[in-house]
Amino acid sequence: MTLRPTELQLPDRNAKPRTTGVTMIIDTGMGTNYFTDVIGSNAQYVDFVKFGWGTSVVSNNLNEKIAFLRNHDVSFYFGGTLFEKYILQDRFDQFRSMCREFGCSHVEVSNGTIDLADDEKSKYVTELSNDFIVISEVGSKNQMKSENMAPNKWIDYINDDITAGASLVTLETRESGHGGMCRPNGELRYGLVEEILTSGIDTDSLLFEAPSMELQSFFVRRVGPNVNLANIAATDVVGLETIRLGLRSETLQDFEPVGTPSFASRA
Repeated sequence: MTLRPTELQLPDRNAKPRTTGVTMIIDTGMGTNYFTDVIGSNAQYVDFVKFGWGTSVVSNNLNEKIAFLRNHDVSFYFGGTLFEKYILQDRFDQFRSMCREFGCSHVEVSNGTIDLADDEKSKYVTELSNDFIVISEVGSKNQMKSENMAPNKWIDYINDDITAGASLVTLETRESGHGGMCRPNGELRYGLVEEILTSGIDTDSLLFEAPSMELQSFFVRRVGPNVNLANIAATDVVGLETIRLGLRSETLQDFEPVGTPSFASRA
């Protein structure tokens, strides 16, 4: 079942609930009216909302937003930075209780900022997978640490998290478009991405953070229209869907049938 019937030949995009081609948008503290407008207008294109970093702690309208998401069949989770804050203060049990109290079905586990060994992070993945669907994250928000992390380490850490019970593994790129998979100037580490994609890891288990149109276009062209993408700005939800469907210049010619006729051939 496609999202919107049309006479155009477009890539297949399944209706929700989706297991591939998911889109996660990041809420950086949107006002209630803006938030409900974005979700109400575009819920069919949005699979997850992540309440970025620790914004959920200081948002006055969090419960209202969560209720609206449930009414529109959109899942949510709290940013991995909030998980790290709880770990930093040795409050893991309180984190788990907090997620239960909010009725979370998903949680994010990361070590992008704090000094938490990756094997220790994987233990938290296993522990939380008993109660939640876990989305882990690989890659550091620290630019130097990211640059020095070799592709084989990324691959090892991804596999470790999947083995530990992660449903999806997020590949870090900050909402600014720097860090993680990207260099200080915002350029994607193409070699790193290629090694991950050719490592044998199922791409359906990867969630690529792609806050910019350039990154979104690259991953759609390289992996396909049903690549899992995250850290999408609220203003880019519809734009991303057009990239997925070859309805924007960046991907307009990527998914055309072989032998597309010319105007002259109509005669």
